[in-house]
Amino acid sequence: MHLLKRLIAIALLLLVVTESRAQYNREYFFWVGRRCMMNNDYQEAIRTLNTLLRFDEEAFEGYFLRGIAKYNLDDLLGAEADFSTAIRLNPVYTQAYTYRAITRSRLGNYDDALQDFREAIDLRPDLPGPYYSRGVTRLLNQQFEEAIADFDKFVRQENKVADAYICRGLSYLHLKDTLKAYEDFERGIRTNRESPNGYNRRGALYLQQQRFEEAEADFNMAIACDSTYLISYFNRALVYSDTNRPMDALADFDKVINLDSTNSLTYFNRAMLRSRIGDYNRALADYDKVALYSPNNVLVYYNRANVHAQLGEIEKAIADYSSAIELYPDFANAYIYRGRLRALIRDQKGARSDQQTAQKKIAAYRERLSDSTYSIYADTTQHFDKLLSFDSKFAGSSFDRITAQGGREEMRLLPLFKFTLMQPDTTVEMKRYNPKRLEDFLKRINNRYLALSWRDSSLPADTLVMLDKEYTRQINVSDPSWVNLFERGISQSLIKQYTNAVNTYTSAIEQNPSNPFLYLNRSTTRAEMIDFISSIDNSYQRITIDSDPANRLHNNSKRTYSYDEATADLNKVLKLYPDFAHAYYNRANLRALSGDLPAAYEDYTKAIELNPHFAEAYYNRGVVQIFMKDTRKGCLDISKAGELGIREAYEVLKRYAPLND
Repeated sequence: MHLLKRLIAIALLLLVVTESRAQYNREYFFWVGRRCMMNNDYQEAIRTLNTLLRFDEEAFEGYFLRGIAKYNLDDLLGAEADFSTAIRLNPVYTQAYTYRAITRSRLGNYDDALQDFREAIDLRPDLPGPYYSRGVTRLLNQQFEEAIADFDKFVRQENKVADAYICRGLSYLHLKDTLKAYEDFERGIRTNRESPNGYNRRGALYLQQQRFEEAEADFNMAIACDSTYLISYFNRALVYSDTNRPMDALADFDKVINLDSTNSLTYFNRAMLRSRIGDYNRALADYDKVALYSPNNVLVYYNRANVHAQLGEIEKAIADYSSAIELYPDFANAYIYRGRLRALIRDQKGARSDQQTAQKKIAAYRERLSDSTYSIYADTTQHFDKLLSFDSKFAGSSFDRITAQGGREEMRLLPLFKFTLMQPDTTVEMKRYNPKRLEDFLKRINNRYLALSWRDSSLPADTLVMLDKEYTRQINVSDPSWVNLFERGISQSLIKQYTNAVNTYTSAIEQNPSNPFLYLNRSTTRAEMIDFISSIDNSYQRITIDSDPANRLHNNSKRTYSYDEATADLNKVLKLYPDFAHAYYNRANLRALSGDLPAAYEDYTKAIELNPHFAEAYYNRGVVQIFMKDTRKGCLDISKAGELGIREAYEVLKRYAPLND
């Protein structure tokens, strides 16, 4: 950011060199280090400052300068360590507190960052810089009203910084005050007419309000200010598309891809636009790119199938619809269109089967119309070909949704436990958790593949399909027992036939209503069904756009997803088996995904009390504590999980453990 560079320059100019025995050499090294940094040669600056610090380990200014150099090289942990050393050597070093706060904010450690800003402001309440930086941190932490108060204090002293108005405008925008947001974007533009950011922000607001002519003018100005600012091209393409100028939109998408050749969202949008104007061959090439970058996204195959159909490539279209169905077997639309294509090639049996399957699934969704989670699928005319904004990405699992905030995309909850089918030699790690009642249940089922695990099945897909057919045969031969139904429910859920699996588990429960383990698997399947539906219904989430920290805000989905039925099943499990640690763990996961982190923490704690060696519960409780801003305790829990065998723990600790120093 321009302001950060300005503050760094001021810090370098104001740096006071203290007396020492080798004053001449100290001044020389400081001068060389500062000169290298002003020339953006940060690696050489670090080498020079290393020499200084070898001779004088008490030179707190040297650590401060080296921290700035590391920050500019994106070595954020190294920068934080150097700023911390400078503060230890000089506890009233205001600038070191400020820059450590900025670094911690970029690391997502907002709690400690805000504490550092408090220290810096207490030491020098007259300096405007910390108010701006704290405002950005509060904006990222979604403390919008507090962020506005900080930006107000900053602009009272520094009224020529455009970014301050723009960030305040974003805060107002998130508080739904579009009038004040517009006014601040306007001020930002007037303050610096050479920066693209203000034009782009105001243009995006115009676009949202469908004021296309004004939006286009702003995006044109943003591009005139910076011809490499790709988001302006992307947004202008959306304007062109909405105003029926597809060729102009395609030209702008081309420019985005020239600037960023791996931008799958742009390929996806360009593919949809090319399909709309009948340029099917090029649309296919774009969808192929997206499939390469996002192979597990259902909509890629679903949309590409339509393009194949338009080209008369019926077999390829059917194959793509089949791929979509394989990823999500409850996707009614895919069955409908595959059925129509099968009718074209005189596969009447396949066509009838697809149409019947689609109607069954539509009926199942319509029964749930009171639940907004399912309502989108009751309308089989739903289309998935609308161009999407740049502030989006292909969504992953809902088990990642808790991590879609604060820049912690690499942290994920470990998934729910469920009875699954695994290679017998892969279940050893789980047996340390098995109480006697669970072992007795496994013996009662007497299936060598059966295990309680959170990991994906280790059996190949064709083996799972074969087992499902065998369980179906057993059910059809005679009146099925609850054991037969339970096994069939497991195989159905593993091949993603979620609706059928829930119905099969329900039939098993009707025969054996006092068995807690049947409810556990029905709960997990219901949660997984919500998970997959959310990944299609809300296929795109907000992502980082550029280097501006304010752009790293994450919006919550407009649609909410209810885990009430899955949670009710777990409540039934705990009523039947109050000491079942895995049920508390699963309920904690669902509470975390629903945003109730304190309740999730309590359930993970109960699971650990029941089983002190429950590694996954330690790991997920650690993740939740980090999101509750208790980073130190969170890392201690994740460390314990690693000690107990969770390999994923050490990847998290590499990033977050140093924040506890």
